[in-house]
Amino acid sequence: MIRNFRTAFRSKCHVSRRLDLRKFAHDESGAMVIFAVYMFLMMLLVAGIGVDLMRFESNRTKLQYTLDRAVLAAADLDQPLSPDAVVRDYFDKAGLSNYLSSVTVNEGLNYRVVSATASAEVKTQFMHMTGIDTLQATGASQAEERIDAVEISLVLDVSGSMNSNSRLYNLKIAAKDFIDEMLDNSEAGKVSISIIPYATQVSVAQDFWNQLNTTDEHNYSRCINFAASDFNSASISLVDEYERTMHFDPWDDFDGRDNDPVELVRRPVCEEDSSREMKVLQSNRTELKSYINNLYATGNTSIDIGMKWGTALLDASIAPAITAMIADGDVPADFAARPAAYNDNETIKVIVLMTDGQNTSQYYINDGFRSGESNIWWNEQEEIYSVYVGLDDEDEDNDGITEEPLFYWPHDNVWRDHAYGEGTFEETQNERVCKSYKRNGSCRKYRTVKTTVTVNEPGSAEYVSYPDLWAYTSMEWNVEDNYQPWMNNDQAWNDWYYDVRNYVGSSTKNSRTRAVCDAAKAQKIIVFSIGFEAPSSGEAILQDCASSPSHFFDVNGLEISDAFSAIASSIRALRLTQ
Repeated sequence: MIRNFRTAFRSKCHVSRRLDLRKFAHDESGAMVIFAVYMFLMMLLVAGIGVDLMRFESNRTKLQYTLDRAVLAAADLDQPLSPDAVVRDYFDKAGLSNYLSSVTVNEGLNYRVVSATASAEVKTQFMHMTGIDTLQATGASQAEERIDAVEISLVLDVSGSMNSNSRLYNLKIAAKDFIDEMLDNSEAGKVSISIIPYATQVSVAQDFWNQLNTTDEHNYSRCINFAASDFNSASISLVDEYERTMHFDPWDDFDGRDNDPVELVRRPVCEEDSSREMKVLQSNRTELKSYINNLYATGNTSIDIGMKWGTALLDASIAPAITAMIADGDVPADFAARPAAYNDNETIKVIVLMTDGQNTSQYYINDGFRSGESNIWWNEQEEIYSVYVGLDDEDEDNDGITEEPLFYWPHDNVWRDHAYGEGTFEETQNERVCKSYKRNGSCRKYRTVKTTVTVNEPGSAEYVSYPDLWAYTSMEWNVEDNYQPWMNNDQAWNDWYYDVRNYVGSSTKNSRTRAVCDAAKAQKIIVFSIGFEAPSSGEAILQDCASSPSHFFDVNGLEISDAFSAIASSIRALRLTQ
């Protein structure tokens, strides 16, 4: 019986266990917990990998940043220290000296190339669970400084105010140092420098003038009266005709026609002196520095015209002119491909614009007085002027004839029917004759007898053309000596001064300056500007002209040398090449 009971109990327990196992096998209430734990572990691993990657990227970025800064500094041609030492010093200060792998230096006369590599091993905190114990952060950088193809226009103010406060003297030192700094660090034929001295106008040398199409009223000097639309472009045309500036002096009281030798007016708007004519694409430092030494200051200020020529000498539109000048030996053969096109990535184009002032009036002669015969006649032998007035309607010469020419003779303040030297005139002369004689035949008493004689005028008179009149006689002298004595003063000045010359005012010239600066910057020309003790209005124009605020320099006294030096360094700005 007991045995049967045990057998029955075991059989029951066995059945119960089978029922429990079957129930457990069908129970799904704990499945989500397991899945959640698994997903949490996966998310933790992924987040950990992100942390590892962020740490890796942070280290790599710091390494690359240090490399870039180090090679940039080391490649600086002005850097007196060893390029290798400079790179290592940067890594020491950044606490990364253990990671610097290599430093390579390649340098020559006008260039320095510095390359460096670095590598850092970053231990992982989470990725090691996937079998990745470390990540390798590597970096490489290369910097190069060289003077390759550089075209520079130095646009320098030489107006009268530059005589003040030793400005011209300080400018000469700064500009010559700039030339040395550029050429000392360049290979021959790589840097071309044009110098554009400007005052009321910009004078053009004959060799370049020959390549232009201009009006031909005279050949005393060579300047162009640009139209307003010309300032909207960086280029200059070799085909379109430009109006030539007349050679005239609107300021002084001077006549050089009666001097021995004869003299042109002393303060012309456009100057014929070779030391005022712009230098075009040169690289001979001795010639350039000698030219700067000979600069002098006089005249008004035309920043717009200086800037127009500065851009024109960087524009490829003048390339045919440069080719012709090379053939004539006026430009070095090294510059046969210049000015380069604006899309030439191997050429840097730079303008350095400097002034101590602001735009002032630019004078020019009105159309009716630019060519042809004037009403002034000149007797060269006797150095005497005659002024043709018209027909003698009121018989000014008192000869009873009205249908004849009427001339005023300034030297005698008289009216005649011809220019002095072109005829005869009657002159009353006093002659002493003896009234009674002594026995010995000597005269006891004299009497004066008036006689009228015909006098042949010496020399000959020729009419003076307008270009010749203005070239030797200032406008003021012409008014005061040839017209004012017989005309009403106001009428003389209105007819023969204010109606003869005109001007472009400062406001218009400011607009033109901004326009040509915008045209230059639109072509990616780098514009540096220097306000050398300039007034606020002048500085405002220079700031607008500069490529950026950092390209503008406001300097006083000897600081101008610092500005030119800084510009030279900027032109040699370093570039990351890798």
